[in-house]
Amino acid sequence: MTHPAPRLALVGDRSTAVRSHTRVPALLDALAERDQLVLDAYWIPTEEAAAPGALDGFDAVWLLPGSPYRSEDGAVAAVRTARERRIPFLGTCAGFQHAVLEYARHVCGIGGAAHGENDPGEADLVIVPLSCSLVGHEGAVHVTPGSLAERVLGAPRTVERYHCGYGLNDAYRERLSAEGLRFSGTDETGALRILELPAETHPFFLASLFQPELAGDGTRAHPMIRAFAAAAVRAADAVSARR
Repeated sequence: MTHPAPRLALVGDRSTAVRSHTRVPALLDALAERDQLVLDAYWIPTEEAAAPGALDGFDAVWLLPGSPYRSEDGAVAAVRTARERRIPFLGTCAGFQHAVLEYARHVCGIGGAAHGENDPGEADLVIVPLSCSLVGHEGAVHVTPGSLAERVLGAPRTVERYHCGYGLNDAYRERLSAEGLRFSGTDETGALRILELPAETHPFFLASLFQPELAGDGTRAHPMIRAFAAAAVRAADAVSARR
C-alpha cells in the first residue's frame, strides 16, 4: 500500500532575503530525487504557528532561520508542539535559539526566559549576543560520541556554515542539561553548536546553530536534513499503520 507523503511544516517568515529560505525548494527536490524522501511541505508563518491547532496533521516540523521572527510566541509554540507530541523536529540557527527558549520556559520553569535580540532588557536572557558574530563564517564543530548528531553526521567532526549573531547564555547550560536537554556539538572553544533530546524522550529532536541549508551548492541535502526527512517518513508511516 502506498502511503501519502509526510506533511512537513516549514515554520518561518519566508523571505527571498534569507538565503536558507531560497535553498529550501531545491533541497526538497534533492531529497525526492536523490534520496527518495518525498515530503509534502507547507510554509507556516510564525504568526500562524501561534494559533491553537496550527500544526495539527503535520508529520514533522522544521523551524528555519530568519530572526527576529514576526512572532516569537509562534516560533516557541512550534517547538513545544513538536516536543510534546513527539513529532520529528529540526531547528536551524534561530530554530536552535528558540528551541532553547522553549525548553527553558516549559521544562526548566524559567517563565521569563528571553531572547536578547527581542528583549535585551529582561533579567533571564537565555539567548545572548555571541562574543564574536558568526554572520558569514565557517567553522569546525566537534560532535559528542554516541549522540544522535554523531549518528546523523557520521563523523566526530564537521565544518559548517553560519549566519548567526546569537547563542546560548552559558550561565544556563547546566540547568538546561540537568533537565534533559543534551548539547552534543561544540566549536573549538567549547561554545555550544548542536542540541538534541535523547531517543527515550523523543524520536528525532535536533537543532544546530549553524545552517545546514547552506552546505555545498544546494543540490544535495546535508546529512542532518536527510536524517530529519527520513524521520518524517517513519513518523508518517507509523500514523498510517495505526489507522
